[in-house]
Amino acid sequence: MRVVFMGTPDFAVGTLEAIAAAGHEIPGVVTQPDKQKGRGKQIQPTPVKEAALRLGLPVYQPAKVRDPEFIKVLEELQPEVIVVAAFGQIIPQAILDLPKYGCVNVHASLLPAYRGAAPIQWAVINGEEESGVTIMQMDAGLDTGDMLTKVVVPLEREETGGSLFEKLSQAGAKLLVETLEKLEAGTVVPEKQPEESTTEYARMIKKEDGKIDWSRNAAEIERLIRGMNPWPSAYTKLNGKTVKIWKARVMALIGGDLFAALPGQDPKKHAGEIWAADESGIHVRTGDGIMVIEELQMEGKKRMAVQDFLRGHKIEAGSRFE
Repeated sequence: MRVVFMGTPDFAVGTLEAIAAAGHEIPGVVTQPDKQKGRGKQIQPTPVKEAALRLGLPVYQPAKVRDPEFIKVLEELQPEVIVVAAFGQIIPQAILDLPKYGCVNVHASLLPAYRGAAPIQWAVINGEEESGVTIMQMDAGLDTGDMLTKVVVPLEREETGGSLFEKLSQAGAKLLVETLEKLEAGTVVPEKQPEESTTEYARMIKKEDGKIDWSRNAAEIERLIRGMNPWPSAYTKLNGKTVKIWKARVMALIGGDLFAALPGQDPKKHAGEIWAADESGIHVRTGDGIMVIEELQMEGKKRMAVQDFLRGHKIEAGSRFE
């Protein structure tokens, strides 16, 4: 098939490579414009642009895909199908209607659950037991088009946003190639989505979403830490300095032996208080029990295991994360 690919971040790279490896003709790859990144504000290409150049494919980087001039460029490419994977712009109807087989989207959730920009992280944060990828026929709505194919991916107990990202990227690439074959053969059976999603909208993650509220349940905080790993990371403050928390475990909940001897205490009043700091980790009181921090990163320092951190830092019991 003659496939135009539209995508931007790392998640989309595997799909582009799989389309090329399957022997499809790719007359153009569309990605977001290069942006300044890092402290040096150097211009950096998108991961998809880098992959396209490695594959020797022509790259287009319109500021707005809805511009009539760019739509003319797409028409000249004569795609039979346009594949969209985490592109980052809303696709106008003029483009949706352009190819013979329309535009298909690689979405990192089991639709209609987790429509939106950040389905991977929210699945981890919300404690889902499974996620997956849906290949969807795009329409004018936000992730509301007919579902063409799906694959289920179970979440491991210690799944992070980063590890699930990799799993779904690989699963999506394989599923997309299989779906293109079915589209061309006419064997795909589209399934309409219900109007309402089965979950809250998976809105884009912001850095401030990673701030830990120690008055919340320990299990919720632990999932936040995993969901925000590697970006933007879960964080807290200690003595006015930012501390990123990379790994933690839930130790005890209210009603367990640990708090049985503390009748009448309001755990939320002591939320963020450091119970103990030893070789087993930094024990922090939460809204319903104890969380043990196992890996962290102090402001301006490298990421390290708590055991290594405590060799160079003294943490007093009774100190408080804020």
